[in-house]
Amino acid sequence: MSVAAAEPKGNTAGTITYTDLYRRWEENNWSAMGLDYSKDREGWDALTDTQRKSALWMYSMFFYGEDSVTDNLSPYIDAAPTEEQAYFLATQQVDEARHAIHFHRFFKEVLGSGDSISDTLESTLPQLGWGYRKVFDRLDRMADELRADRSLPKFAQAVTLYHMIVEGTLAQPGQHYIEDFFTKDGSMPGFSEGMRNVSRDEQRHIGYGVKTLSEIVPQSDECKAAIVELFREVNKYSLALFCPPNYDRAYTECWGFTLEDIFSFGLKLIKQRWKTIGFPLEEMPADIWPFDHSLPVEEVAARQVKLLLAGVTGEPNDRPDSSTEVQEILFDMTSRTANTAGADAGAFTMQWKFTDADPWHLVVDNGSTRAVHGIASDPDLTLKTDWSEWVAISMNDKNPLKSVASRKLTPKGSPRAINTFRKVFTPS
Repeated sequence: MSVAAAEPKGNTAGTITYTDLYRRWEENNWSAMGLDYSKDREGWDALTDTQRKSALWMYSMFFYGEDSVTDNLSPYIDAAPTEEQAYFLATQQVDEARHAIHFHRFFKEVLGSGDSISDTLESTLPQLGWGYRKVFDRLDRMADELRADRSLPKFAQAVTLYHMIVEGTLAQPGQHYIEDFFTKDGSMPGFSEGMRNVSRDEQRHIGYGVKTLSEIVPQSDECKAAIVELFREVNKYSLALFCPPNYDRAYTECWGFTLEDIFSFGLKLIKQRWKTIGFPLEEMPADIWPFDHSLPVEEVAARQVKLLLAGVTGEPNDRPDSSTEVQEILFDMTSRTANTAGADAGAFTMQWKFTDADPWHLVVDNGSTRAVHGIASDPDLTLKTDWSEWVAISMNDKNPLKSVASRKLTPKGSPRAINTFRKVFTPS
């Protein structure tokens, strides 16, 4: 059964109990040591060179991730608000270790990557990209934070990172397409059986995350604030996790799917789950998900991929694409993040003049915003810089004061205009 088929429909968080989740664990137990990989080497050798490179990249992320989440789950068990939740999380830790064993055996027996788990894990490290490392570094720190702070807001933040982002947003879309390909192809039966079991387990884990957050988040502004804080920190990394080496689209297209397919599938899950939790994306601060929520998820995904492959989002890039299409997407996002209250209910116009790209300006006018290609007639504030410098400031948190001090950014306007600009782009 594919991940898509297993995805629950509608708001089921209130009807599933922690006892149900535990029972499903017992009923669906499986043996990682019982999988038969004897035919998988033949299937691996039959793949194209590109498919093998892509598979090694994706499987390395899964293997390293399963090991990491196994190591980091213990403080979640300690911080769980109820015994029923703690018991289920204990079963999840067993699951994650079993998943890691599945990938270890595949790497060892099919790819010949080493004897010990440490050896096979070491072999994955060159495949882990910037976004991936940043997300899992944050998971390591989250475990330490949860050991020191077992409060409900910190627990909500931790479950969001582990269950909703790592498992629900990053792992599941990849599992979906890998599982579908090898189920249809039939060339690696041992690996395919393992992935089906992993997918079923992860669906149960994600169900726990949705249920738990639906119980503690809607009535708690502190929990909502903690989740928003986490999204502000992690979203820029998670969007880059599935960026293929050297931006090579062949890493997904060799399996019959595109980056846009992965992003749109993930976004559908995100929108559905946070609606079920009671904190839909539309109710979060605009800078968290700065896109037109009325657009089809496929269009939003296409825009996300364009920015990623342009070097605007993702790993910092000294030469991001400055095409008009890319600029338009970024400035549309910029206009959606503007805090219009910062303009004191008046009109305010900001002009960007780039040394190496087209000019753009942003108009805030009595509670609305619009981004416009070209020169404004009488802007309140003008920023002169180059495109890469502005991308570093707006997307990679470079301190604009350092840019001003190094003369890479020149503001022209009154002190009041500069202060208004600061307030407009202070998150609400």
